[in-house]
Amino acid sequence: MTLQAGDALSETTKATAPRDSPRFRLGIGSWGLGIYAVIAFVFLLIPIAYTIVFSFNTVRRTNIVWRGFTWDNWLNVCDQQEVCQAFGNSILVGVIATLAATALGTAMAIALVRYRFRFRAATTLLLFLPMATPEVVLGAGLAAQFLTAGVPKGILTIILAHTMFCISFVVVTVRARVASLDPALEEAGRDLYASPAQVFWRITFPLLLPGIIAAALLSFALSFDDFIITNFNSGAAVTFPKYIYTAAARGIPAQANVIASAVFLAAIIGVVVAQLSAAARRKRLAREG
Repeated sequence: MTLQAGDALSETTKATAPRDSPRFRLGIGSWGLGIYAVIAFVFLLIPIAYTIVFSFNTVRRTNIVWRGFTWDNWLNVCDQQEVCQAFGNSILVGVIATLAATALGTAMAIALVRYRFRFRAATTLLLFLPMATPEVVLGAGLAAQFLTAGVPKGILTIILAHTMFCISFVVVTVRARVASLDPALEEAGRDLYASPAQVFWRITFPLLLPGIIAAALLSFALSFDDFIITNFNSGAAVTFPKYIYTAAARGIPAQANVIASAVFLAAIIGVVVAQLSAAARRKRLAREG
């Protein structure tokens, strides 16, 4: 009788115990993470949304107060010639610095992975230093070097400065790709009597190309967006970030908002197209396999 009463009490306790308490706690955690993610995205996207909205603002003297919707800013972007000139300078600097940094950084990455030479560890350390050095220190040091060498500041010094700090990012990106290559593929090409140049351009380079493209895109983004190093080494030359910084005191022109919005939308479209292309390629390979 006592045993049956104990069993009944145990069943009652189990029935009244919160069975799904771990799930309940997990549900609260999931909701909390979702809310935190939404807040973070809203916080990050507010400046972008402000930029896009005020690119359609009717402008009089300043572009700080909303006065009405208009397409004129998008249709007449270069009414403010300083905006287009600064944007063109940023594109010019970014393209040249990216090409130079990508070529030099790719060669350095291959050398650091494939070859053993004296001071290899010291070279690796020196390549990582620009990434760890504050931009203020780096920009001031480069400005002092150009001043000592008697090089006048302008577009050329900006390109040299951007190439210098972009090389480190290229080396890091491409080096990881080089380290992941299978040497047997190149060895197979040499066994088929291919010359070293043919092995590089037909086997090594296509395999490295995704890493090289990623490094080039990263370099261009860093160069186009840089202000601190550019401000130290630009002299009278004006890039887009430098123009935005100067114009912010009196209200950024709507044409600058137009260019910034166009760059953002172009980047988003590029990412979406790349993702869709990759997904279509994976599906095609899955069907063929």
